[in-house]
Amino acid sequence: MATTDRQATTLALAHALSAAERGLAVIPLARTKLPALRSPHRDAPTPEPFTCRGECGRFGHGVHDASTDPARVRALFAAAPWATGYGIACGLPPHHLIGVDLDTKSDTSETDSSTALRELELRHLFTIPPTVVVLTPSGGRHLWLTGPPDHVVPNSAGRLAPGIDIRGAGGYLVGPGSRTRHGTYTTAPGTSHLAPAPCPPALLRLLLPPPVRRAGGGTTGGDGRGLVQFVLAAHRGQRNTRLFWAACRAYENGIGAALLVPLLEAARTIGLTEHEARATIASAARMTGHRP
Repeated sequence: MATTDRQATTLALAHALSAAERGLAVIPLARTKLPALRSPHRDAPTPEPFTCRGECGRFGHGVHDASTDPARVRALFAAAPWATGYGIACGLPPHHLIGVDLDTKSDTSETDSSTALRELELRHLFTIPPTVVVLTPSGGRHLWLTGPPDHVVPNSAGRLAPGIDIRGAGGYLVGPGSRTRHGTYTTAPGTSHLAPAPCPPALLRLLLPPPVRRAGGGTTGGDGRGLVQFVLAAHRGQRNTRLFWAACRAYENGIGAALLVPLLEAARTIGLTEHEARATIASAARMTGHRP
């Protein structure tokens, strides 16, 4: 390995350890911005009957390898001596990080995506508070926000507006100090001392999954049965998100109190604990301006 690559790896590890110390789970990245370690299952003779997310104990599961443990972080980088950057996993405790990526693709520009974000702020009455901002080599920006622990913000690309991508659960952000093929990611002046700010509630509502349309054009039944079925159809990884969305719709439609017990039963059916379900529903009540 060239001296410059060794230096880049050393710097990336130092930055990654610093991030881990602040409670941000990290993984090593290659210059391509992709996880540096390949899947240990890539040479399996037949497709595995399940999707391994690191249960096998080996490295190479992308964001599922992410850790805040310094010993594990060092072991990850030792297994990937070609890594020149690091990724920060989103959606994990304690920060439940959400990344707002103001992109600079060929059909848009950073100015356009910033304007689009400002229009969203004006239309939905929220303001992005002072927070960590990371500058990308292409001229874009990553805004770091934190989310509540009782629901999951999914990844999306351009759903809010052209040029605005969201990094949520299962995604990652390239950490400042990472070197890629196109340059180095850096923290914007005046933001390195900040902690990620809480995501404004109005923006958080926009980031949650959109309503599921039913045949005939409706979304849910007036008595709430559709909302309960929406929760019952949740797969692992989306249970809190679906319960939160359904509870929000119930409170907005004036049937939140009446639907509390059915939603709790549905949540227990799909594997949530009583405590988790009640916390998620209470959060939905607060966000929609109702008493839990």
